[in-house]
Amino acid sequence: MEMDRTSIIGIVLIMLLFLTWQWVVAPSASEIEQQQRYQDSIAALTEAELRAADELAPLDIEETGVEPVALSDSARLAQYGGRFGAFAPSAAGTAEDVVLENDLLKLTISTKGGTIRQAELKQYAKVVEQADDSEISLPLLLLEDEKNKFEYIIPVSGVSGDGVRTSDLYFQPTLEGNTLRLRASIDGGGYFEQRYTLEDEGYLIDYDIQFEGLNQVMANTNGTVQLHWENYLDKIEKNAQYEASYSTLYYKPVDDDTDYCSCTSDDTEELDEQPLKWVAGSQQFFTSALIADDRFTSAVLTTVADEDRLQDDELKALISDIQLPIGTSGSETFGMSFYVGPNEFERLRAIGYDLSDVVSFGSSIFGSINRWIIRPLFNFLSGFIGNMGIAILVLTLLVKMLVYPLTYKMLVSNTKMQVLKPEIEKIKAKHKDDASGAQMETMKLYQEYGASPLGGCLPMVLQMPIWFALYRFFPASITFRQENFLWANDLSTYDSILRLPEWIPFMQGHLSLFAVLWAVTTVIYAYYNSRHMDYSAQPMMKYFQYIMPLMFLGFFNSFAAGLTCYLFFSNVFNIAQTVITKNIIIDQEKLRVKLEANKAKPKKKGGFSARLQEALKEQQRAAAASKKK
Repeated sequence: MEMDRTSIIGIVLIMLLFLTWQWVVAPSASEIEQQQRYQDSIAALTEAELRAADELAPLDIEETGVEPVALSDSARLAQYGGRFGAFAPSAAGTAEDVVLENDLLKLTISTKGGTIRQAELKQYAKVVEQADDSEISLPLLLLEDEKNKFEYIIPVSGVSGDGVRTSDLYFQPTLEGNTLRLRASIDGGGYFEQRYTLEDEGYLIDYDIQFEGLNQVMANTNGTVQLHWENYLDKIEKNAQYEASYSTLYYKPVDDDTDYCSCTSDDTEELDEQPLKWVAGSQQFFTSALIADDRFTSAVLTTVADEDRLQDDELKALISDIQLPIGTSGSETFGMSFYVGPNEFERLRAIGYDLSDVVSFGSSIFGSINRWIIRPLFNFLSGFIGNMGIAILVLTLLVKMLVYPLTYKMLVSNTKMQVLKPEIEKIKAKHKDDASGAQMETMKLYQEYGASPLGGCLPMVLQMPIWFALYRFFPASITFRQENFLWANDLSTYDSILRLPEWIPFMQGHLSLFAVLWAVTTVIYAYYNSRHMDYSAQPMMKYFQYIMPLMFLGFFNSFAAGLTCYLFFSNVFNIAQTVITKNIIIDQEKLRVKLEANKAKPKKKGGFSARLQEALKEQQRAAAASKKK
């Protein structure tokens, strides 16, 4: 049967389309050559090489770090090609440690994964208490937990899952001075390189990664590569419970203020499409921070605080999944810096980018007081005072001298109450069955003599910001860490002088002497000040002022000895100022004459006292009306 013209034209067009498709998708000459080399290498494998490849398990290499059989490139490609793709040449090797160090920091970096295996801070120590209450000093190590991970997940064509994890690769090291280059090669000549440069001084490490030729083997990454960082914090400080409350992940958005994950519970912060300048895993006194030269694209940050998910020696787990803008061109470098060191405010501030925010001074007005008033003052005092306990004593004296004019007014007001006590007793006797009438006449008495029962509150109110600031300052300032004073061997934590049974509530198994001294002196000060005060209207207040220090003893018992030492010194100065001022400086007879003169003066109408008296009168009228009903 003859075909018509339309059928012939259709067949010709189909053939032309088929030939065109073959021409478009056909591999290039170089690709054909590379495929041929691969097929030839597979075909050329001997039976012995295949048997050796089959017997070589990846787990054996990870455990020993040594490749037991010297395989040819083709055998390695056959064994690891499905798992590592183009990175098969770096899938086996020998794990070695390379050391970079200066006077302050010693880094041990493993060629397996190219990560920091531990960082030793030479000028600091970890003190461990023994069962017999003795202490031993150990090197202070960061980033040393065996479960830690610091790996890039590189999506490679032909590899299932998320991609190749660099923690599984063996890097070839090149050491030049204090610069270490670690390179994981790919089939065809490209490589992934990590470069560490430790500065001659300080705790800052210049850290860069380089992608060379990886765009040829990478799957679509949308212009980002993920860094997965797991940092298990080990317990370093004596008070691990308090250390945990100061340990978390901090992060700095490029266009916003520093923020952090929860310090007390499990937490996850999903920072989608929010560029970050740095991410830092911070403990009470030490930090490991990764700082981008430019910015990280986004991150998901997770803290694990639940003890059921951690081992006994672990404080917290900090997990960071960070997106880096790299992986789109043939040759790329992404620059970063590592800070692995102490939370020294000035050192962190010199780095910039608000990295000093990891020092937990607080973010409110109290944090500002700590950063710009108390911290510089302690730095000044420590410049010529060698012992930080003495510096605390001098700070207490300076604060008391600063507020003494207000303290003097408070004591004068208290003395007025003491002078007027006989008159108040007469009023109470006159209105013994009428409490509101007694209160109204007492307020009138205060107005006539120019006295105020609230006159002693202002000095305490003005000192409260200092107290709240110091509450955050001592446990956050590394200046006081392991500083000795009297019986306390570390002013940044509690000063235990006696072990207590764990079943005693609120005491956490120990007794802090500075906390006890604070409680005792608080009771003495309260007793001395309240001897001439009238508690008939509120009798419970008389006993509460003695119960309160005992209640707070459990709270202060586990707090920083620096704070309880300050509070104890403050009480001692308060008692001394009160005794000297009331018995030597204030003349009660002259004060009595002055009060009589005030009584004789004409009084202005209105004011707080007048409004208070009017309110009491209204209350008295309402009570009388209710009684009639």
